[in-house]
Amino acid sequence: MAGVVSHPLDNVLWKVGLLCDGDERSQFGLKGVCDLSEAEVLQLVSEASGWWPEPESRFGPFRVAAERVLEDCGHVGDRLAIACERRESVILATGHPTGLPLLYIEIGRELAKRGVELLTPFEGTPFHEGHKGRREIRYFHDVAMLVGHGNTLHTHSSRPMELMLEEGPRPDLVFADHGFAGAAIEAGIDTVSIADVNDPALIVAKALGRTQAVVVMDDNVRPEAYWPCFQAIAARLP
Repeated sequence: MAGVVSHPLDNVLWKVGLLCDGDERSQFGLKGVCDLSEAEVLQLVSEASGWWPEPESRFGPFRVAAERVLEDCGHVGDRLAIACERRESVILATGHPTGLPLLYIEIGRELAKRGVELLTPFEGTPFHEGHKGRREIRYFHDVAMLVGHGNTLHTHSSRPMELMLEEGPRPDLVFADHGFAGAAIEAGIDTVSIADVNDPALIVAKALGRTQAVVVMDDNVRPEAYWPCFQAIAARLP
């Protein structure tokens, strides 16, 4: 299933180092997530993934326990169940358009069946992000993705969600990843999210008590590989 083997250990260590060095792209729009030491962040990532590398190891795979993935998906499902019972408004968004959209789309369909309002703010409005050129937020079956030059884009940027929240209305809940999730957490919105072991900002945010459930797994495998994740989440819905 998705997430059993994630990124190479040296890649994880490098990305942890970037976060702790204050790399803006690694922070996902979150303040205070770069204040821990590299050893502390790596400890949080290991606890979240259910796997600890050997001391002083630098190479080899960084594994994620399948049981931990399903457990965390269950926690996401519990919060989404509350959204269904309350008929809340929800934003779904992904910065990883090659792996995760199908999971979000199918979850969105289940939520809509149960009376959840799926919000689509700032749709199709052009904006510029530095030197990167023209960008837009487009929704594919109610899931927000960043688009540029006619292509869906992988992004860590928090700016798209910041613009979505500025336009409003403010959602009751966000289910997202990358900077989409980071910006929602920073804005004080109830958020559940997906994080990879080589992007630890959301894991740190959870450890700091700033967000709820975070599913730690490989976020860029074949879309069909997330089927067990969908089942684990959907099983908690009323």
